Amino acid sequence: MQNEIKIIINKVRQLLSRVFKHQNEQLPYIVISIVAILIVIGSVNVFIELTQNLKTNALAEFDTIITDYILTYRAPSLTQYFIYITNIGDVFGYLIVFILSNLAFLMIFKNWKYVIQLSVVLVLALSSNLILKRIINRSRPELEHLVTVETLSYPSGHAMTAMAFYGFLIYLFYTFRINPILKIGIIILLTFLILSIGISRIYLGVHFPSDIVGGFIAGFIWVILCALIFNFIRVFRKDPRTKF
Repeated sequence: MQNEIKIIINKVRQLLSRVFKHQNEQLPYIVISIVAILIVIGSVNVFIELTQNLKTNALAEFDTIITDYILTYRAPSLTQYFIYITNIGDVFGYLIVFILSNLAFLMIFKNWKYVIQLSVVLVLALSSNLILKRIINRSRPELEHLVTVETLSYPSGHAMTAMAFYGFLIYLFYTFRINPILKIGIIILLTFLILSIGISRIYLGVHFPSDIVGGFIAGFIWVILCALIFNFIRVFRKDPRTKF
C-alpha cells in the first residue's frame, strides 16, 4: 500500500508543479489529506442516506426472511455458543484480545506502532457507532432477547466493532512477514470470528440482519481508512523532501 501512496503523491506533486513555480514539498500531502477528509465526510453522508431504506418493505422482508431462517436453528447448545461468541464481541472480550494482541506485538516486534494503531481503530469504531445509533435511532427487533441490551439497534455495535477491530488485525497479519500457513490460519480464524459475532446478534434476537450488514460496512470503512492514513503518515515521515 505504501508504494501505491508514493505513486499518488508523485503524481500530485507533478500536477502541482505545473501550477506553482516554487512548490512547498509538503503541499501534495496537504492536498491529499484534504481530499481524504472530503471523502470521509461524503462516505458518512452516503451511509446515512442509505439508512433511509431501513423503512422500506423490501428491506423489512429481507430482515424477516433471514431472521426466521436463523431462528429455526435455535437449540440450547447453539445458544450457549453464540452467547460466548457475542461476549467476545463485547467490551471485556475486546479488552482481553486487545491486551493479548498488544503483548504479542511488543514481544515480537518491540514496537508501540501497532499498539497505537489498534487503539485508534478501536476507539474510532466504538465512538462512531454510538453517534450513528443516536442519529439513526432505530429500535431493537420485537423478538425474545436471549441477552440483555441497552442501546439502539442500527448499526450493530458488535458487527461494526468486530469488522473494524478484527478486520484491522487481519490487515496487520496480512502485512507481517510470518509463516504463510500461520498467517492464513489466523486470517481464516479472525474472518470466522467476525461472521460469527454478526450472526450471533441475529440468533440472540437483538438485531435485524440489516443492522449487521450496516455495521459490517461501517467497520470495513474504518479498516480501509485507517490503513490508508497510517501508511500515508509513514510515507510522509520517510520522505526526505518533507523534513524540516
